[in-house]
Amino acid sequence: MIDAPSGLRIDDPAGFAATVSGPCKPVVLRGLCRRWPVVEAGAGGWAALSDYLARLDAGRAGQAFVGAPAIAGRYDYGDGPDGFNFERASLTLAQVLDRIGQAAADPSLPSVYMGSLPADDFAPRFADENPIDILPPLARPRLWVGNASRIACHYDSFDNLACVVAGRRRFTLYPPDAIGDLYVGPIDHTLAGQPISLAAGAAPDDPRYPRFAAAADRAIVVELEPGDALYLPKLWWHQVEALDPANLLVNYWWDAFAAGPDAPYVTMMLAMIAIAERPAAEREAWRAFFDHYVFRPGGHPLAHMPAERHGLLGPLADGNYGRIRAIAMKMLRGG
Repeated sequence: MIDAPSGLRIDDPAGFAATVSGPCKPVVLRGLCRRWPVVEAGAGGWAALSDYLARLDAGRAGQAFVGAPAIAGRYDYGDGPDGFNFERASLTLAQVLDRIGQAAADPSLPSVYMGSLPADDFAPRFADENPIDILPPLARPRLWVGNASRIACHYDSFDNLACVVAGRRRFTLYPPDAIGDLYVGPIDHTLAGQPISLAAGAAPDDPRYPRFAAAADRAIVVELEPGDALYLPKLWWHQVEALDPANLLVNYWWDAFAAGPDAPYVTMMLAMIAIAERPAAEREAWRAFFDHYVFRPGGHPLAHMPAERHGLLGPLADGNYGRIRAIAMKMLRGG
Protein backbone atom coordinates (compact mmCIF):
# COMPACT_ATOMS: atom_id res chain seq x y z
CA MET A 1 0.00 0.00 0.00
CA ILE A 2 1.55 3.29 -1.08
CA ASP A 3 0.76 6.96 -1.10
CA ALA A 4 -0.15 8.22 -4.53
CA PRO A 5 2.95 9.44 -6.40
CA SER A 6 3.78 13.09 -5.81
CA GLY A 7 2.33 15.25 -8.56
CA LEU A 8 -0.19 12.64 -9.67
CA ARG A 9 -3.11 14.37 -11.38
CA ILE A 10 -6.48 12.67 -11.64
CA ASP A 11 -9.09 14.71 -13.46
CA ASP A 12 -11.91 12.31 -14.28
CA PRO A 13 -13.30 8.81 -13.60
CA ALA A 14 -11.40 7.29 -16.52
CA GLY A 15 -8.10 8.57 -15.15
CA PHE A 16 -8.93 7.32 -11.67
CA ALA A 17 -9.84 3.87 -13.02
CA ALA A 18 -6.61 3.66 -15.02
CA THR A 19 -4.15 4.97 -12.43
CA VAL A 20 -5.70 4.06 -9.07
CA SER A 21 -8.38 1.35 -9.38
CA GLY A 22 -6.70 -0.68 -12.13
CA PRO A 23 -3.86 -2.19 -10.05
CA CYS A 24 -6.39 -3.30 -7.36
CA LYS A 25 -4.10 -2.15 -4.54
CA PRO A 26 -4.90 0.34 -1.74
CA VAL A 27 -3.73 3.89 -2.40
CA VAL A 28 -3.63 6.89 -0.05
CA LEU A 29 -4.56 10.20 -1.69
CA ARG A 30 -3.29 12.91 0.65
CA GLY A 31 -5.32 16.11 0.69
CA LEU A 32 -7.83 14.89 -1.91
CA CYS A 33 -10.83 16.54 -0.21
CA ARG A 34 -9.13 19.22 1.88
CA ARG A 35 -10.97 22.00 0.03
CA TRP A 36 -14.43 20.62 0.75
CA PRO A 37 -16.56 23.10 2.75
CA VAL A 38 -17.38 20.32 5.22
CA VAL A 39 -13.67 19.73 5.89
CA GLU A 40 -13.14 23.45 6.36
CA ALA A 41 -16.09 23.52 8.77
CA GLY A 42 -14.60 20.60 10.71
CA ALA A 43 -11.34 22.50 11.13
CA GLY A 44 -13.32 24.95 13.25
CA GLY A 45 -14.28 22.28 15.78
CA TRP A 46 -17.17 19.89 16.35
CA ALA A 47 -19.71 22.64 17.01
CA ALA A 48 -18.93 24.28 13.66
CA LEU A 49 -19.12 20.97 11.85
CA SER A 50 -22.40 20.11 13.56
CA ASP A 51 -23.86 23.47 12.55
CA TYR A 52 -22.81 22.85 8.95
CA LEU A 53 -24.36 19.37 8.78
CA ALA A 54 -27.48 20.33 10.76
CA ARG A 55 -28.19 22.91 8.07
CA LEU A 56 -28.29 20.06 5.54
CA ASP A 57 -30.24 17.62 7.75
CA ALA A 58 -33.38 16.26 6.10
CA GLY A 59 -34.78 15.10 9.46
CA ARG A 60 -34.77 11.44 8.50
CA ALA A 61 -34.07 8.90 11.26
CA GLY A 62 -31.38 6.23 10.93
CA GLN A 63 -29.98 3.46 13.07
CA ALA A 64 -27.23 4.37 15.52
CA PHE A 65 -25.05 2.13 17.68
CA VAL A 66 -24.96 3.19 21.35
CA GLY A 67 -22.22 1.66 23.50
CA ALA A 68 -21.56 1.79 27.22
CA PRO A 69 -18.31 3.53 28.20
CA ALA A 70 -16.88 0.13 29.19
CA ILE A 71 -16.64 -1.03 25.55
CA ALA A 72 -14.51 2.03 24.65
CA GLY A 73 -16.13 2.35 21.24
CA ARG A 74 -15.35 -1.25 20.24
CA TYR A 75 -18.66 -2.33 18.75
CA ASP A 76 -18.54 -6.10 18.45
CA TYR A 77 -20.21 -9.39 19.36
CA GLY A 78 -21.22 -9.62 23.02
CA ASP A 79 -23.75 -10.73 25.61
CA GLY A 80 -26.61 -8.43 24.61
CA PRO A 81 -30.02 -9.87 23.72
CA ASP A 82 -29.18 -9.76 20.01
CA GLY A 83 -25.66 -11.15 20.49
CA PHE A 84 -23.83 -7.80 20.33
CA ASN A 85 -22.21 -5.55 22.94
CA PHE A 86 -24.15 -2.39 22.03
CA GLU A 87 -27.71 -1.16 21.69
CA ARG A 88 -29.40 0.37 18.68
CA ALA A 89 -31.30 3.67 18.59
CA SER A 90 -33.23 5.55 15.91
CA LEU A 91 -31.81 9.08 15.58
CA THR A 92 -31.78 11.90 13.06
CA LEU A 93 -28.47 13.29 11.84
CA ALA A 94 -28.88 16.39 14.03
CA GLN A 95 -29.66 14.25 17.07
CA VAL A 96 -26.67 11.97 16.59
CA LEU A 97 -24.35 14.95 16.11
CA ASP A 98 -25.57 16.38 19.40
CA ARG A 99 -25.14 13.04 21.21
CA ILE A 100 -21.62 12.67 19.85
CA GLY A 101 -20.71 16.16 21.01
CA GLN A 102 -22.02 15.45 24.51
CA ALA A 103 -20.12 12.15 24.77
CA ALA A 104 -16.93 13.77 23.46
CA ALA A 105 -17.13 16.30 26.29
CA ASP A 106 -18.11 13.73 28.94
CA PRO A 107 -16.49 10.24 28.65
CA SER A 108 -18.90 8.88 31.25
CA LEU A 109 -21.72 9.06 28.67
CA PRO A 110 -22.37 6.25 26.17
CA SER A 111 -20.52 6.52 22.87
CA VAL A 112 -22.54 6.85 19.68
CA TYR A 113 -21.81 5.71 16.13
CA MET A 114 -23.92 6.00 13.01
CA GLY A 115 -22.59 4.68 9.73
CA SER A 116 -23.41 4.22 6.06
CA LEU A 117 -25.93 7.07 5.91
CA PRO A 118 -26.75 7.88 2.26
CA ALA A 119 -26.05 11.60 2.10
CA ASP A 120 -28.65 12.03 -0.65
CA ASP A 121 -31.32 10.93 1.85
CA PHE A 122 -30.03 12.40 5.12
CA ALA A 123 -28.26 15.56 3.87
CA PRO A 124 -29.51 16.07 0.31
CA ARG A 125 -27.29 19.05 -0.61
CA PHE A 126 -24.10 17.46 0.70
CA ALA A 127 -22.90 16.08 -2.65
CA ASP A 128 -23.48 19.38 -4.47
CA GLU A 129 -21.60 21.37 -1.84
CA ASN A 130 -18.75 18.83 -1.53
CA PRO A 131 -18.25 17.44 -5.05
CA ILE A 132 -15.81 14.80 -6.20
CA ASP A 133 -15.05 14.63 -9.90
CA ILE A 134 -12.91 11.50 -10.16
CA LEU A 135 -15.62 8.89 -9.49
CA PRO A 136 -18.52 7.74 -11.68
CA PRO A 137 -21.78 9.68 -11.13
CA LEU A 138 -23.43 6.61 -9.58
CA ALA A 139 -20.87 6.63 -6.73
CA ARG A 140 -22.73 8.60 -4.08
CA PRO A 141 -21.49 9.82 -0.66
CA ARG A 142 -22.28 8.08 2.64
CA LEU A 143 -21.67 9.55 6.08
CA TRP A 144 -19.96 7.76 9.02
CA VAL A 145 -20.09 9.78 12.20
CA GLY A 146 -19.30 8.94 15.82
CA ASN A 147 -17.13 9.15 18.89
CA ALA A 148 -13.79 7.37 19.15
CA SER A 149 -14.39 3.83 17.93
CA ARG A 150 -12.91 0.69 16.45
CA ILE A 151 -14.97 -0.94 13.73
CA ALA A 152 -14.29 -4.66 13.41
CA CYS A 153 -12.17 -5.92 10.53
CA HIS A 154 -14.39 -6.61 7.50
CA TYR A 155 -14.40 -6.35 3.72
CA ASP A 156 -16.61 -4.62 1.14
CA SER A 157 -17.77 -6.23 -2.08
CA PHE A 158 -17.47 -2.87 -3.85
CA ASP A 159 -14.58 -0.51 -4.48
CA ASN A 160 -14.35 2.08 -1.72
CA LEU A 161 -13.04 5.63 -1.50
CA ALA A 162 -12.95 6.76 2.14
CA CYS A 163 -12.51 10.50 2.76
CA VAL A 164 -11.65 11.73 6.26
CA VAL A 165 -13.52 14.92 7.18
CA ALA A 166 -13.00 15.34 10.94
CA GLY A 167 -10.83 13.43 13.39
CA ARG A 168 -7.99 11.10 12.48
CA ARG A 169 -8.61 7.61 11.11
CA ARG A 170 -6.37 4.56 11.35
CA PHE A 171 -6.91 1.75 8.83
CA THR A 172 -5.37 -1.69 9.33
CA LEU A 173 -5.52 -3.57 6.04
CA TYR A 174 -5.14 -7.22 5.06
CA PRO A 175 -5.16 -8.53 1.47
CA PRO A 176 -8.07 -10.66 0.24
CA ASP A 177 -6.05 -13.88 0.30
CA ALA A 178 -5.50 -13.51 4.07
CA ILE A 179 -9.11 -14.63 4.61
CA GLY A 180 -8.12 -18.10 5.80
CA ASP A 181 -5.93 -16.66 8.57
CA LEU A 182 -8.46 -14.10 9.82
CA TYR A 183 -10.99 -16.53 11.35
CA VAL A 184 -14.07 -14.96 9.82
CA GLY A 185 -17.39 -15.06 11.66
CA PRO A 186 -20.79 -16.06 10.25
CA ILE A 187 -22.09 -14.42 7.08
CA ASP A 188 -25.69 -14.20 8.33
CA HIS A 189 -25.19 -12.81 11.87
CA THR A 190 -23.16 -9.66 11.44
CA LEU A 191 -22.74 -6.26 13.06
CA ALA A 192 -23.72 -4.22 10.02
CA GLY A 193 -24.00 -6.47 6.98
CA GLN A 194 -20.55 -7.91 6.33
CA PRO A 195 -18.78 -10.82 8.06
CA ILE A 196 -15.95 -9.79 10.38
CA SER A 197 -12.60 -11.21 11.42
CA LEU A 198 -12.79 -12.61 14.94
CA ALA A 199 -9.01 -12.84 15.24
CA ALA A 200 -8.20 -9.25 14.25
CA GLY A 201 -10.20 -7.95 17.20
CA ALA A 202 -8.92 -10.46 19.76
CA ALA A 203 -6.08 -10.09 22.22
CA PRO A 204 -2.58 -10.68 20.80
CA ASP A 205 -1.58 -14.36 20.68
CA ASP A 206 -5.12 -15.55 21.43
CA PRO A 207 -4.73 -19.37 21.36
CA ARG A 208 -8.05 -19.75 19.52
CA TYR A 209 -6.55 -18.17 16.39
CA PRO A 210 -3.08 -19.64 15.81
CA ARG A 211 -3.00 -18.82 12.09
CA PHE A 212 -3.66 -15.12 12.63
CA ALA A 213 0.06 -14.45 13.10
CA ALA A 214 0.51 -15.05 9.37
CA ALA A 215 -2.11 -12.40 8.57
CA ALA A 216 -0.70 -9.97 11.14
CA ASP A 217 2.72 -10.15 9.47
CA ARG A 218 1.08 -8.89 6.26
CA ALA A 219 -0.96 -6.09 7.84
CA ILE A 220 -0.65 -2.57 6.42
CA VAL A 221 -1.40 0.30 8.80
CA VAL A 222 -2.05 3.84 7.61
CA GLU A 223 -3.26 6.96 9.43
CA LEU A 224 -5.23 9.67 7.67
CA GLU A 225 -5.75 13.31 8.62
CA PRO A 226 -8.81 15.41 7.72
CA GLY A 227 -8.77 16.02 3.97
CA ASP A 228 -6.99 12.73 3.18
CA ALA A 229 -8.59 9.82 1.34
CA LEU A 230 -7.94 6.08 0.98
CA TYR A 231 -8.86 4.00 -2.04
CA LEU A 232 -9.67 0.41 -1.04
CA PRO A 233 -10.26 -2.19 -3.75
CA LYS A 234 -13.11 -4.60 -3.18
CA LEU A 235 -12.43 -7.58 -0.87
CA TRP A 236 -9.53 -5.95 1.01
CA TRP A 237 -10.05 -6.51 4.74
CA HIS A 238 -9.94 -3.37 6.88
CA GLN A 239 -10.27 -2.50 10.54
CA VAL A 240 -11.13 1.18 11.01
CA GLU A 241 -10.32 3.19 14.13
CA ALA A 242 -11.66 6.70 14.71
CA LEU A 243 -8.96 8.11 16.95
CA ASP A 244 -10.45 11.36 18.24
CA PRO A 245 -13.44 12.02 20.54
CA ALA A 246 -15.64 13.09 17.58
CA ASN A 247 -15.17 12.02 13.96
CA LEU A 248 -16.72 12.13 10.50
CA LEU A 249 -15.79 10.12 7.42
CA VAL A 250 -17.44 10.17 3.99
CA ASN A 251 -17.15 7.19 1.67
CA TYR A 252 -18.22 6.13 -1.81
CA TRP A 253 -18.92 2.57 -3.01
CA TRP A 254 -19.02 1.54 -6.65
CA ASP A 255 -17.94 -1.33 -8.88
CA ALA A 256 -15.07 -0.02 -10.96
CA PHE A 257 -15.11 -2.86 -13.48
CA ALA A 258 -18.70 -4.07 -13.75
CA ALA A 259 -19.72 -5.40 -17.16
CA GLY A 260 -23.39 -5.47 -16.13
CA PRO A 261 -25.73 -5.68 -13.14
CA ASP A 262 -24.58 -9.07 -11.84
CA ALA A 263 -22.24 -9.01 -8.83
CA PRO A 264 -19.38 -11.48 -8.22
CA TYR A 265 -20.63 -12.04 -4.66
CA VAL A 266 -23.91 -13.45 -6.00
CA THR A 267 -21.91 -15.90 -8.11
CA MET A 268 -19.98 -16.99 -5.03
CA MET A 269 -23.21 -17.57 -3.07
CA LEU A 270 -24.62 -19.75 -5.86
CA ALA A 271 -21.34 -21.65 -6.03
CA MET A 272 -21.60 -22.34 -2.29
CA ILE A 273 -24.88 -24.20 -2.73
CA ALA A 274 -23.87 -25.86 -5.99
CA ILE A 275 -20.30 -26.95 -5.18
CA ALA A 276 -19.18 -26.45 -1.56
CA GLU A 277 -20.44 -29.79 -0.14
CA ARG A 278 -19.58 -32.04 -3.07
CA PRO A 279 -16.79 -34.61 -2.64
CA ALA A 280 -13.30 -33.15 -2.49
CA ALA A 281 -12.26 -34.74 -5.78
CA GLU A 282 -15.26 -33.25 -7.58
CA ARG A 283 -14.56 -29.83 -6.06
CA GLU A 284 -11.04 -30.04 -7.44
CA ALA A 285 -12.46 -30.84 -10.87
CA TRP A 286 -14.72 -27.77 -10.74
CA ARG A 287 -11.76 -25.69 -9.52
CA ALA A 288 -9.94 -26.62 -12.72
CA PHE A 289 -12.92 -25.55 -14.84
CA PHE A 290 -13.33 -22.27 -12.92
CA ASP A 291 -9.63 -21.56 -13.41
CA HIS A 292 -9.86 -22.34 -17.12
CA TYR A 293 -13.01 -20.38 -17.96
CA VAL A 294 -13.21 -17.70 -15.24
CA PHE A 295 -9.86 -16.92 -13.62
CA ARG A 296 -7.81 -17.76 -16.74
CA PRO A 297 -4.27 -17.98 -15.33
CA GLY A 298 -3.17 -19.47 -18.65
CA GLY A 299 -4.86 -16.80 -20.74
CA HIS A 300 -8.02 -16.90 -22.81
CA PRO A 301 -9.54 -20.41 -22.99
CA LEU A 302 -9.84 -20.19 -26.79
CA ALA A 303 -6.56 -18.45 -27.50
CA HIS A 304 -5.72 -21.36 -29.84
CA MET A 305 -8.64 -20.43 -32.14
CA PRO A 306 -9.38 -17.34 -34.27
CA ALA A 307 -11.26 -14.59 -32.41
CA GLU A 308 -14.21 -14.81 -34.79
CA ARG A 309 -14.83 -18.38 -33.60
CA HIS A 310 -14.89 -17.61 -29.85
CA GLY A 311 -18.70 -17.51 -29.69
CA LEU A 312 -19.95 -16.97 -26.12
CA LEU A 313 -16.35 -16.69 -24.96
CA GLY A 314 -15.87 -13.56 -27.04
CA PRO A 315 -15.87 -10.07 -25.46
CA LEU A 316 -18.81 -9.47 -23.11
CA ALA A 317 -19.32 -6.03 -24.64
CA ASP A 318 -20.11 -7.64 -28.02
CA GLY A 319 -23.45 -8.95 -26.72
CA ASN A 320 -22.15 -12.04 -24.98
CA TYR A 321 -22.98 -10.65 -21.54
CA GLY A 322 -26.68 -10.77 -22.36
CA ARG A 323 -26.44 -14.12 -24.09
CA ILE A 324 -24.67 -15.83 -21.20
CA ARG A 325 -27.02 -14.22 -18.69
CA ALA A 326 -30.07 -15.43 -20.60
CA ILE A 327 -28.71 -18.99 -20.62
CA ALA A 328 -27.94 -18.86 -16.89
CA MET A 329 -31.37 -17.46 -16.01
CA LYS A 330 -33.08 -20.17 -18.07
CA MET A 331 -31.05 -22.81 -16.19
CA LEU A 332 -31.98 -21.28 -12.81
CA ARG A 333 -35.65 -21.41 -13.79
CA GLY A 334 -35.26 -25.10 -14.59
CA GLY A 335 -35.52 -24.63 -18.32
